[in-house]
Amino acid sequence: MENSRRKFIKQSAVFAAATYAGTMGMSAKSYGRIIGANDRVRVGVVGFSDRFKDTLLPCFLNHNKELNFDIVGLSDLWNYRRDLGIAHLKGKFGHDIKACRNNDELYATKDLDAVIISTADFQHALHTVEAVKANCDAYVEKPFAETMDDAKAAFKAVKASKQIVQIGSQRRSGENYINAAKFIQDGKFGPITAVDLVWNVNQPGRWRRPDLVAKLKEEDIDWKRFLLNRPNEAFDPRKYLEYRLFWPYSSGMPGQWMSHQIDTVHWFTNLKHPRSVVANGGIYTWKDGRRNWDSMVAVFDYGQPDTTDGFQVTFTSRMQNSVGDVGEVYYSNGGELNLMTNKVSPKGGLREKEAAAMGLKANLLPEFDLSKTEIKAATGANMGGDALTSGHMRNWMECVRSRKTPNAPVEAGYSHSIANIMTNAAVRTGAKAVFDEGKQEVIANGKVFKY
Repeated sequence: MENSRRKFIKQSAVFAAATYAGTMGMSAKSYGRIIGANDRVRVGVVGFSDRFKDTLLPCFLNHNKELNFDIVGLSDLWNYRRDLGIAHLKGKFGHDIKACRNNDELYATKDLDAVIISTADFQHALHTVEAVKANCDAYVEKPFAETMDDAKAAFKAVKASKQIVQIGSQRRSGENYINAAKFIQDGKFGPITAVDLVWNVNQPGRWRRPDLVAKLKEEDIDWKRFLLNRPNEAFDPRKYLEYRLFWPYSSGMPGQWMSHQIDTVHWFTNLKHPRSVVANGGIYTWKDGRRNWDSMVAVFDYGQPDTTDGFQVTFTSRMQNSVGDVGEVYYSNGGELNLMTNKVSPKGGLREKEAAAMGLKANLLPEFDLSKTEIKAATGANMGGDALTSGHMRNWMECVRSRKTPNAPVEAGYSHSIANIMTNAAVRTGAKAVFDEGKQEVIANGKVFKY
């Protein structure tokens, strides 16, 4: 009965929209979702991760009843977490959830409309390809891709499709970040002279899963399917569950943390990637067998190609002392735009005395509060999750309905991936990494960077 109703609504929508859709620049098929606003959107879950359970699902639950979204299936390679996920989702939605051993089984689900992808970092891009080829919209966690081969394949697949893909760069749905972007793009801040990105924690257990590692047996998962296109390596439960510590399954700090922050640089400036990156760091404190650094500094040169104009960006991250916290600060000659305090201020700007010494005028920005404007993000009922991700999830859900471009489209994911891969190339080779625009490849030591 439900399938018949869905079919009737979609067919009616296509017929009714056949002439109008062309004037809106969209197909009648895609416009059908707007007409069929009462038609339930059926969502599958790709990976029952901590990120999904603790953040993405609560944010989804903030809006799903209002927007008529439902979760109908879950794919996870490990039977233990698959069973946990099914039980958890049944409790939240009050109906059966299809349990899938892999994504092939999930995409065989009839009338599946969309998926939420929250798997290992290196899998996001290829899982996005699977989704759009199955004609499913997707909310995809960052980093979008950890190699340029994967980034290019996923970008091409998304652009060749009609699917709505939201990259999990939730700052793009935050009121303060939206206001910061407008403030800079309107010219009120002046030319950017530098940006400091900071992500410091003191968490020996960050990205560790010792209790789960002890439970995982090779016979309980499909290890080869987990590896996808990565080089063959012997089964290791740590690499399956603590992948963020091990390249080539994750770049660690750049992919997990920097991808959020460097995306703001691209967004605010309309620049697609750095001109160059150098990096230094190491495993200084948490010597637990990890491959990825526990402390690092990366320095970026940004600006238009073949010009001397531009600015420097630094990303500083450490895992053994939290002083400095997490946030982004932009600087101009007139002051700072601080996204930890959400204030624009004249701090550090050119004062009258120093300006007069060189025959110049003072340049001091006025005070401005980035969090207090007329822009308000819809939040719905509060079931948990952070406000940024809740707004970002809602934006994706609304765009699945309207077929409008979401706040963090695939272009945003592709750009942050270039910056991440350049950073990781600098980390792995010790060389300055640059980007070959023509070949769309990251170059370090004169060679294309792969692994």
